Amino acid sequence: MAKIVVGIDASQHARRAVRWAVDEARLRGADLEIVHAIHQPDIAAMPAVLPMPTHEQLEAAGNELVDELLAEVDTAGVTVERYVHSGGAAGVLCQRAADAELVVVGARGLGGFRGLLLGSVTQQVVAHSPRPVVVVVPEER
Repeated sequence: MAKIVVGIDASQHARRAVRWAVDEARLRGADLEIVHAIHQPDIAAMPAVLPMPTHEQLEAAGNELVDELLAEVDTAGVTVERYVHSGGAAGVLCQRAADAELVVVGARGLGGFRGLLLGSVTQQVVAHSPRPVVVVVPEER
């Protein structure tokens, strides 16, 4: 069975990418894997000592995000799996794309400068993915 991988974060661009990926998976008769990379914040960057979330808390938050995005889209007829894992977003996505037919990402995520056309993760995935990449741009473009 063919597989499409879609990378997500909490941005509106990711929501649009999920909608596009679900529709494409349905058209191709492919399975869909929603991938969310979790990142443990750096303690050195913190100006004060704050309680840091545990890996389990970050993983639970990632799964909640996947649930939230799936609740917003009709996945009827599409087998959906999730992969929430620690690591850099681009690296995790490229690793999961190894056996995929297609990788889908939003044009921008939550980081970086707002004026850039593509987010840094999107640029890295486009440059390093072992499979074709679809970049879903905002509707206003």
